[in-house]
Amino acid sequence: MKTAQLKKYAKLIAKMGLNVKKGQSVFIQAGLDQPEFVAMVVEECYKAGAKAVYVDWSYQPVGKLNAVYRSLETLSELSPWEKAKWEYKASDLSCRLFIESEDPDGMAGIDQEKMSKARRAQYPQLKPFRDAIENRHQWCIAAVPGKAWAKKVFPELSEKKAVEKMWKVILYTARADGKNPVKDWKEHNADLEKRCNYLNSLGLNYLEYKSSNGTDFRVELNEDGLFCGGDEKTLKGRVFNPNIPSEEVFTSPKAGAAEGIVYATKPLSYQGQLIENFSVRFTNGRVSEVKAEKGEELLKQMVSMDEGAAMLGECALIPYDSPINNSGVLFYNTLFDENASCHLALGHGFNECLKGYENYTNEQCKEHGVNDSMIHVDFMIGSKDMSIVGVTKDGERVQIFKDGNWAF
Repeated sequence: MKTAQLKKYAKLIAKMGLNVKKGQSVFIQAGLDQPEFVAMVVEECYKAGAKAVYVDWSYQPVGKLNAVYRSLETLSELSPWEKAKWEYKASDLSCRLFIESEDPDGMAGIDQEKMSKARRAQYPQLKPFRDAIENRHQWCIAAVPGKAWAKKVFPELSEKKAVEKMWKVILYTARADGKNPVKDWKEHNADLEKRCNYLNSLGLNYLEYKSSNGTDFRVELNEDGLFCGGDEKTLKGRVFNPNIPSEEVFTSPKAGAAEGIVYATKPLSYQGQLIENFSVRFTNGRVSEVKAEKGEELLKQMVSMDEGAAMLGECALIPYDSPINNSGVLFYNTLFDENASCHLALGHGFNECLKGYENYTNEQCKEHGVNDSMIHVDFMIGSKDMSIVGVTKDGERVQIFKDGNWAF
């Protein structure tokens, strides 16, 4: 891949993704797959005005060894240095960048019950810090090709050619393959904003989903809910783009108000293991049954992580004819596959999907219907013939999606 285009991608992440402001610190979490590109991002962050850029390197095989050999007790602990780092992030409101590249099935075979218990034990230790930075700092998730990930996506190619092809599809789907990706993203954000404004003008009460694959589902929306998409703002008005790529218009539905069944249309990589060909049934607003050809026990553990894990935190609308879906590539990665077609998310919801959320505490947002959980897991349900009808507070039915795409 040409260095000049990768530098444009790095600039896009720093300028549009994080929108680093002068004097901010930046924390980058990245694997060892593309260190040269990470260095490009570091430089672009400094050019944007960062006072310090810190890179936390990770290596999935080491993470797997830790999961295997560390005791449940040590996995459950938040060490003093980890706590100190979180305290700094919470007080400094540093930018956070996550560069994904790991093997989507790289943690296969580990004791999931042990890891679930460890995550439950760590959650109350981390929650105060996460609450302190929510909607107060810029963050972004982007991706680069890892060798194992590229071979998973393109098994017919050599490792070198698979990585090269992966670079091409990442840049294409991230709208970073043109002459001016920053300009292209500004136009893309403007289009998503128009769609949000239209949906917010309708006064929707419910969304009804139907597809020939068996999906038949109805979800209630929050009375003072909002559809959001594209760029977001911190409470102090700093604009950023949390996902590169992103094609979604989304909202957080009313917690505990969903009925019916949905069938996943793409695999889900959760905690480094794949869940495939699965369905989720909702009864009285909560997950009442899950089935999967692969990873069913992992899926059951996921929805039982805490009280909110079995309820919805997000409904996202993405056309079937999206750049990602039209690429014909199955990424086995939520960042990309969630932006290929409509998806739902179990677990934590978004406070910014409430009118006036800036005047509420996290607890008050929960009282207004936003779900709270230690997890937020997206899974894809969009299909070529997906129909979504919105029902307004006055009972009017409005076609939102027809044949998998926007109806307006």
